[in-house]
Amino acid sequence: MDLGRDLAIETLRRMLRIRRFEEATIELFHAGELPAMVHLSIGQEAAIVGACLATTTEDYMTGNHRSHGHPIAKGADVNRLMAELLGKAGGVCKGKGGSMHLADFSVGSLGESGIVGSAIPVAVGAGLAADVLGNGRVALCFFGDGAANEGVFHESMNLAAVWRLPVVFFCENNGWAVSVRAEELTSVENISVRAAGYGVPGVTVDGQDPVAVHAAVREAVDRARRGEGPSLVEAKTYRFHEHAYGLRLRNPYRDESEVDEWRRERDPIDLFRRRLLAEGVAGEAELAAIDAEVRAEIDAAVEFARTSPYPEPEEAYRDLYYVAEVSA
Repeated sequence: MDLGRDLAIETLRRMLRIRRFEEATIELFHAGELPAMVHLSIGQEAAIVGACLATTTEDYMTGNHRSHGHPIAKGADVNRLMAELLGKAGGVCKGKGGSMHLADFSVGSLGESGIVGSAIPVAVGAGLAADVLGNGRVALCFFGDGAANEGVFHESMNLAAVWRLPVVFFCENNGWAVSVRAEELTSVENISVRAAGYGVPGVTVDGQDPVAVHAAVREAVDRARRGEGPSLVEAKTYRFHEHAYGLRLRNPYRDESEVDEWRRERDPIDLFRRRLLAEGVAGEAELAAIDAEVRAEIDAAVEFARTSPYPEPEEAYRDLYYVAEVSA
């Protein structure tokens, strides 16, 4: 195992943490306890965790509307994340952000947004700040195949390349922009080839393999820290649920046999668990214990969220502005 035992076990733990967190979210949705729809990362855990574990908590990260997996993989507190989903004061954004707008600066998570592609220039800004301050940090920027066709993606890639900023552009290509196949919207088979237009490295990896993802992002991170500029990593993956859980489109756009095949043959957690067993990294009992620990952790997070208070009404008027103190 190229990751080493400790990192391999932590990789599985964080993948399971995302899966169990989102399964709990589904239960809360059906119980009528969520104030809004949610976008799930189930099926994409390997891409997210492999990328995040190639960075440190000091490094910056931006995400998108499919937002739970990114901060979980970065190490954010699941109690506070779950509380945020329920709009509680104990949430990472004090209950004001909700599912699509999670942020936790303590682990470098700068925020996520429901506006497609909007976090890409934020990551470039973070990379610029790191470059100016010389703090050695890197910005990891998550976005989907749909966002790769937004103008802001190209503008951001160009600026990061010109200024040689420490940014890793990471495309989670799950093959669908809501209900339209990626190949119907994108002029190239692999989004990573677009990196050549900006004179930076680009690579496509199997997004269901956290080891392959980690290796690609680790190389991009190391390159960024050396001052060699940005890279583009594309992970081919798949979402197992609807674009937004509970969304009902008039006409079906995916063949259920396609979804079933991915679930059966390409579930990233099942694949990685089998690999850990085959390579002797862990045994069945240890893997079962890890899953039980994660389930207990998520159960506790749900209880924390349910019992946390809602924000006071005046909280709506706080955190609207930030006043910086400037020394003479």
